[in-house]
Amino acid sequence: MVEQRYQAVLQVSSGASVTEVARRFGVSRQTVHRWLGRYRAQGLDGLADRSSRPHTSPARIPAAVEALICELRRNHPRWGARRLVWELTRRPCPGPVPSRATVHRVLIRHHLVQPVPRRRRREDYTRWQRPEPMQLWQMDIVGGILLADGTECKIVTGVDDHSRYCVTATVVTRPTGRAVCLALADALRRHGIPEELLTDNGKQFTARFGRGGEVLFDRICRENGITHRLTRPHSPTTTGKVERFHQTLRRELLDDHEPFDSIEHAQQVLDAFVADYNTYRPHQALNMARPADRFHPRTDERLPLRLPADLRATGALPDPEAVAEPVAEPGPVETAAPMMPVNGIDPVDLAVEFTRVVPASGNLTVCGQQFWLGTHRAGLTLTLRADAGTVELLAAGVRIKKVPSRLTVRHLRQLIAEGGTRIPPFPAPARPGAGGAVEVERTVNASGVVSLGGRSCPVGSPFAGRRLTIRLEGAVLHLSDGSTLLRTLPNPLTEAETARLRDARPAGPAPRPAAEPVRVQRRVSSRGWIAIAGQRIGVGIGHAGATVTVEAADATFRITHAGQVIAEVARTTTKPIARFKVRKPQH
Repeated sequence: MVEQRYQAVLQVSSGASVTEVARRFGVSRQTVHRWLGRYRAQGLDGLADRSSRPHTSPARIPAAVEALICELRRNHPRWGARRLVWELTRRPCPGPVPSRATVHRVLIRHHLVQPVPRRRRREDYTRWQRPEPMQLWQMDIVGGILLADGTECKIVTGVDDHSRYCVTATVVTRPTGRAVCLALADALRRHGIPEELLTDNGKQFTARFGRGGEVLFDRICRENGITHRLTRPHSPTTTGKVERFHQTLRRELLDDHEPFDSIEHAQQVLDAFVADYNTYRPHQALNMARPADRFHPRTDERLPLRLPADLRATGALPDPEAVAEPVAEPGPVETAAPMMPVNGIDPVDLAVEFTRVVPASGNLTVCGQQFWLGTHRAGLTLTLRADAGTVELLAAGVRIKKVPSRLTVRHLRQLIAEGGTRIPPFPAPARPGAGGAVEVERTVNASGVVSLGGRSCPVGSPFAGRRLTIRLEGAVLHLSDGSTLLRTLPNPLTEAETARLRDARPAGPAPRPAAEPVRVQRRVSSRGWIAIAGQRIGVGIGHAGATVTVEAADATFRITHAGQVIAEVARTTTKPIARFKVRKPQH
């Protein structure tokens, strides 16, 4: 190109007209005049190729917005362009919020996502959705809950078709028909009765491909006027909404979580995840609305819930008529009919101790209440201590489980008649007084949220998956690992809500701050910079790509690499540190 431009300049200089030279080289007259001007000013160098990049780009997003997009993506690798746009609209943004396509191009430019060719959308299935909530629920069973003893449990799940609201997520040791029906009954009591239920053809849901009569699930649907719909065999897309919930559950909780200590621990973590999923996390299929924004329960006192008597008596949902013994109507004191004592003990204070042998299935049943102990304890003789409030299970004098009791006074009398030993009643659990400090144990979910008093309380994504002690004292909430203070936050609960917290206990000694500085990791950029708590620190381009350790004190940041201090700067930011570990590079 330089040689052609030079030939055109020489021909014009030799006397040829600009119009003739432009026609000969296939360019405009203005281009030839521009070549002549550049040659007279700079010589042969003026005819070299020049960049076509514009001097200014008014439509380019501000650098601060681009940096915020990259930081959010690095802190949350599963957030896509649409979720990032939604997050930018909810927090202070240093510029106009860009479009989804712009955010996607930013992620590609910084190698935070891999560009892939767009796939042609499949058209061999039809998308559908009910126009209102409580018209259709989708239910299914999913695995993936691993316990510390190696046991794998299942989850009975259900979502509302219109709102994607998770109506049930119950951990069960075995997905038997009774376990599935208990989860369904609990969901019906909490949210009301839907018009239809959609499931696959599992034997827990239907006897369509099996022998025998009506299964318990179909019976509950029939007695409560619920239309039970079944999918075609080998058609998982029909229940696609609950299957998509399973994918979210695996990616955001189960894939990165360590084995759970017990089934109760797994249920507690799952409840916190479901609370975050329903009330906080936006759903792309709902145009970034939350499921709780589109869901409302249905209550109709004219159509009470009907459940089989044996299901009410043995399930997690107590039968109101079986909670206590019927008491005679009170009359004058002289003629009141007190309850008959049992061997000199008032029925209200009944407590009994007895022994049982764990069956081969590992599932011990006492008066209809089941206790899962695992097959590894089969044949073991246990001592059980029970009253109307709690049941303790002991092996060789060591308590291995303590659960709420579903035994009525009638059951306790039956156990005493069968050879059980009468014992003093258990002392009532101490509750903290008004204004006193209390502590609870909670597991932080994958989004950095815990559940307190029915509320979703963000405590920070760095603690995701950790079991922490939460101390509530006045207007302050302390996070600790038992002895070391990790973070201090405002208390979101009132004094009355704090007093009603489940599993609350009087607080012990206050946790102390860590004696050592906080250590975090950062990967040095290609230009020799790192960012921590919003402060940019230069460590030198010679360390580009290296992973360094930052010791964050109150007044300084000390950066070390391979045991050597490479920089120490004054801390000018007051923002908390939100990311502690280096994210794995996206491939």
